[in-house]
Amino acid sequence: MTAVHATSRPPAASRRSTSASPPPSLRLGDISYLNCAPLRWGLAYSGACEEFDMVSGPPEWLAEELLAGRLDAGPVSLVRYLRHADAWELLPGGVAVGSDGPVHSCHLVSRAPLERLDGAVVVLSEASRTTALLARMLLEDAVGVRPRYRSAPQNLDDMLAAADAAVLIGDEALRLRARPPAGLRVQDTGALWRSWTGLPMVFAVWVVRREVAREHPERVRAVAAALADAAERARAHPEAVATAAAAESARSPGGRLSEQVLLDYYRVLDYSLGDRQLAAVREFARRAAARGEVPEDATLPPVPGGRL
Repeated sequence: MTAVHATSRPPAASRRSTSASPPPSLRLGDISYLNCAPLRWGLAYSGACEEFDMVSGPPEWLAEELLAGRLDAGPVSLVRYLRHADAWELLPGGVAVGSDGPVHSCHLVSRAPLERLDGAVVVLSEASRTTALLARMLLEDAVGVRPRYRSAPQNLDDMLAAADAAVLIGDEALRLRARPPAGLRVQDTGALWRSWTGLPMVFAVWVVRREVAREHPERVRAVAAALADAAERARAHPEAVATAAAAESARSPGGRLSEQVLLDYYRVLDYSLGDRQLAAVREFARRAAARGEVPEDATLPPVPGGRL
């Protein structure tokens, strides 16, 4: 598991000098992968990060923290949301991680063409829920093969040691695309989904716990507005975002990614959750429910408050 960073702010007592006790800050999750680096940059640029207690970690860990009530809001994989829509609401305005075509960081990696994977072993990353299920849909329903699946921790060499293909996500997948090894085929699942359905792909959505949404609606709207503003600021300063993300990538075991690789990545990432994205989510939910992977009634409600 990726190391979880400490909260980005000191305790409230060290920040305030007034005698009145202010309401506690909302505890906001942040995916520690580079797909959310533009939002981190935008929140820091605007100073909005000082208004929340932010905790960074991998998406599966964030989902568990939200379910346990230790986080108030944050990003979760689409599959997680569909399985727990009774506990969470979509953040007002709609914030997501997706793409309308290639996403660059969610791959099917194989030695042979996908059409030759019938009966082959495909290893699904334990770091992924949505991309793992998406890969199964693509292989079985779009390509028409029936592989044998296993799950394993995400390490491509280990995954392919006794398998024919693997599902890889996140920063490791981004590095693989930037430096593809000889003999491997790297298929972008966002591009495959777009080609198959004509729709964008939504990999993660920002949610808030229902009780927090009911008890603190204004503060929840403030979080949503801050994230929307962060995304706009990041889009307006792509070179600065890529430089900051490259420096962030250099601190990881995989090594530094170039600014150009990250510029290309952030051009395809989409943080919006508009009508086309909602249609894509409904299509994914329909297919997932038919497989018994999410509840039959896991229908997506309208985004509260409309688009920001």
